[in-house]
Amino acid sequence: MQTGNSNGLRCLDLSIEVPGRMLVNALRMEVEAGEFVAVLGPNGVGKSLALHALAGIRAMQGGHIELDGSDIGSLPRQQVALRLALLPQYTEDFFPATVFDTVMIGRHPHIRRLQWETMEDRQIALEALRAVDLDDFTNRDVLTLSGGERQRLAIAQILTQAPGIFLLDEPTNHLDPQHQLDVLRIFRDKANAGDIVLASLHDANLASRFADRCLLLFGDGRWIIGNAQDVLVSEQLSALYSIPVETVPWRAGNLFVAV
Repeated sequence: MQTGNSNGLRCLDLSIEVPGRMLVNALRMEVEAGEFVAVLGPNGVGKSLALHALAGIRAMQGGHIELDGSDIGSLPRQQVALRLALLPQYTEDFFPATVFDTVMIGRHPHIRRLQWETMEDRQIALEALRAVDLDDFTNRDVLTLSGGERQRLAIAQILTQAPGIFLLDEPTNHLDPQHQLDVLRIFRDKANAGDIVLASLHDANLASRFADRCLLLFGDGRWIIGNAQDVLVSEQLSALYSIPVETVPWRAGNLFVAV
């Protein structure tokens, strides 16, 4: 069912509840090609639930989601997977598998039934592993990876999927400072090349550095979205996290410090 004309991701009056609590009330947001949007808020305000709803895998209490102008619920899941990838906050492995076999899962939406992956598919997977510094791990068992290595493998898997729209639930989870910056640079470059990135983050400084816009979720239904430089200010961040946050001028921008 066609409901719009724009390419990208759009939510209209999206509402998310948990028992006894409205987390997000009537969120209206449109994200277009080339944008990196950071989602900020304390624990339990609905960041993960909102990303799952935007991916079309969680029921909403109100509103609807449009993907490239079509209601996401009306689209076959394979078609959605060709355009949109979700990085979950947690990844579990129950059976042994190599790093390469795991990253190749990202190519499944591109491979027709009864077909095998091509050399191009394998090359895309290898390039994704190289991007996250795991190209020497192809034959490692995923059950032997550290938390940070497993997180980078999950990121490589969605890079291998090559969807054009990336929904990232705490992509810096378990990562050391170097790999945090490396991963966010990867997705900043993706946005610069015309992809869409929505990422939930806990660090306002990283959001300020990499995001074009920020969505603040307060957990009581309220939300604010706007340009990063307008939204990431002491008053807003102090209200968001219920703790004083000071703005400290640093180089060409600002640092945000909880005090």
